[in-house]
Amino acid sequence: MGDYFSISRWLGIVGKEFIQLRRDRLTFGMIVGIPIIQLTLFGFAINSDPKHLPTAALVADNSQFSRSILAALRNSDYFTFVGEARNEADTDRMLATGEAQFVVDIPDDFSKRLVRGERPALLVEADATDPSATVNAIAAINQLAQTALTHDLTGPLAHLAPTPGAFEVRIHPRYNPEAVTQYNIVPGLMGVILTMTMVMMTGLAITRERERGTMENLLATPATALEVMTGKIIPYIVIGLVQVTLVLTLAQWVFNVPMLGSYSILYLSVLLFIAANLTLGLTISAVAGNQLQAVQMTFFFFLPSILLSGFMFPFRGMPDWAQVIGQTLPLTHFLRIIRGVLLKGNGWSEILPEAWPIAVFMLVVTAIGLRFFRSTLD
Repeated sequence: MGDYFSISRWLGIVGKEFIQLRRDRLTFGMIVGIPIIQLTLFGFAINSDPKHLPTAALVADNSQFSRSILAALRNSDYFTFVGEARNEADTDRMLATGEAQFVVDIPDDFSKRLVRGERPALLVEADATDPSATVNAIAAINQLAQTALTHDLTGPLAHLAPTPGAFEVRIHPRYNPEAVTQYNIVPGLMGVILTMTMVMMTGLAITRERERGTMENLLATPATALEVMTGKIIPYIVIGLVQVTLVLTLAQWVFNVPMLGSYSILYLSVLLFIAANLTLGLTISAVAGNQLQAVQMTFFFFLPSILLSGFMFPFRGMPDWAQVIGQTLPLTHFLRIIRGVLLKGNGWSEILPEAWPIAVFMLVVTAIGLRFFRSTLD
């Protein structure tokens, strides 16, 4: 038996593996860090019932009834008023840019028609690109007609209080009125696929060179660190554009996702996002000691990206600290850009507030990558 299986030899191999794990601090950190991150994100950050959604008001009837309705919305905890729209164009802008997710429109003859018993209409416009983010808030709005004016419809107006209510609430879900889930998920998949493939492929680039021993060939050339990094990026940019074209074609032909914006805006935004992910991948490859560590670091970045970007769960449903982390991730801003271009027809002015954070991320990561890459060359 000892010839086939030796306990002492087996214990020696087990001990060697534990020593290797102890020396590989990055792997040990992943073993401890990934379960903690998952528990934290799923336990505290994920919420499918977002509240305090940004809401604007377009009030043409400044009456006690209007004030009572707005107060009832505030008290529901689903709505936080962020400002007032001046006109319909301002309403369109706030919904298109995401500054407001709801706009409450109270017409100028609202109070007069209400007193006459004509059941005036209260219009609520909603950004319904993500149906899961608005469904509970819309349900709360539908209860508004029953309770908002309870304290106002007394005395001579008491006959207006009984069901079905003194006024009508009309919900206008914009951009995705039929609440088709694919309209939200499929464009988001474009960003998720690019994040996963671009970061991982480039993350393995330099570590693969180092493990194969071909890094010495690069060291022997007069190429600078910037030239090597950018030279490795170009082929992957082409791969990313092919992936985007494939996803976009299937989105339109198979899932009938609308394309209301400009293809030039879409592809320029895609190029910026691809560049940000590729520079991150190269930075990871410069920091990692081997391909396993590069894969681990890629996963360490990909997990928060997919959970905190608003792809799987409503972004505004997360606590403030999780939203702060999410705002630093390129995927968060790219999802808003791609959904805005496809579903809202957004132009340059609407996507700029989401494009510059991606550019800043790319510049910061590039600076970090160049520093580590120089030390690697040395």
